[in-house]
Amino acid sequence: MVEIEKLNKSFGDLHVLKDIDMKVYENEVVCLIGASGSGKSTLLRCVNFLELKESGRIILEGQEIDKKNNNLNEIRQQVGMVFQHFHLFPHMSVIENIIEAPVHVKKVKKEVAVKEARELLQKVGLQDKENTYPSKLSGGQKQRVAIARALAMKPKVMLFDEPTSALDPELVGEVLSTMKQLAQEGMTMIVVTHEMGFAREVADSVVYMHDGKIVEVGQPNQLFDDPKEQRTKEFLQAVL
Repeated sequence: MVEIEKLNKSFGDLHVLKDIDMKVYENEVVCLIGASGSGKSTLLRCVNFLELKESGRIILEGQEIDKKNNNLNEIRQQVGMVFQHFHLFPHMSVIENIIEAPVHVKKVKKEVAVKEARELLQKVGLQDKENTYPSKLSGGQKQRVAIARALAMKPKVMLFDEPTSALDPELVGEVLSTMKQLAQEGMTMIVVTHEMGFAREVADSVVYMHDGKIVEVGQPNQLFDDPKEQRTKEFLQAVL
């Protein structure tokens, strides 16, 4: 579904991503772990073309994507993104937030978009909040609305950038359970997370990044219980 070859990205003199190679298969959940500043979020933003690579290739469903040859706004419609902060429109109700992009970007008829939005709110457990404004929601509820809003575009891949790190601890579980449900339904997902329990339970593969490089990739039980690389061992000892 997603293939990354020799991806490099710098900000000025700072070389943030160094020769990243990665494959994500259809229906697979890949969790990216590592200390802050290791390049995880930048990698995600490159996959969604919010950041443009310096060199390397990004291939979606067998097609190499490049700003010269592709309309990146159209590509972004296929790659849903959920951020650390929710970025909901404060002047719109929950349902208006969800139908905004399908109606205006994909030209879905409003009544169809509303029906689909209600189904998504049911899925994320917020069917009673459709007319509520974001200021009246908890952080966990806002993040679940943000997930529903990303799903409304019917993306082929969902990217999550530390979706629980801005939440109070008691609200983390409700967002993770929504993500687990998506994983069970076969959504292809790349998740940057500090929630090691979630990575262990839900990921098909875990990628440990350090200093802009991929240090180790493995299935969760192998990577968490028997890491091969010394750097991975040190990181896991610090966080587990």
